[in-house]
Amino acid sequence: MKRILVADDEDQIRLMLKQMLENEGYEVDTVENGEKGMELISQNSYDLIITDMIMPVKDGLKFIMELVQDHPELNILAISGGGAIKADRYLTMASYLGDVATLEKPFKRDTLIKMVKEQLDN
Repeated sequence: MKRILVADDEDQIRLMLKQMLENEGYEVDTVENGEKGMELISQNSYDLIITDMIMPVKDGLKFIMELVQDHPELNILAISGGGAIKADRYLTMASYLGDVATLEKPFKRDTLIKMVKEQLDN
């Protein structure tokens, strides 16, 4: 069974992603920021990390930078609905950090599942 870690500061988004992915047969853990994400990654192995870009404590960019440096084998999917700047700019920055897939919020369930499968098949 493939394991996925979802990092997003919005409770509803975490719950929605967890339910969607578990319905597809994945094992899913969730955290509210990148710092907690790094803690879980040190204790568990994951096949995919899905991270929001805008989060308190440790945002998506810092989280992705650490992941690329410390765990280059991990597949990463960055998601963002934007904030102070447009979502596509955050996602473009994420893609510059390495082999990072990106998806803009709001997204359709089918699009998310397709991207998750593509990342896990890499």
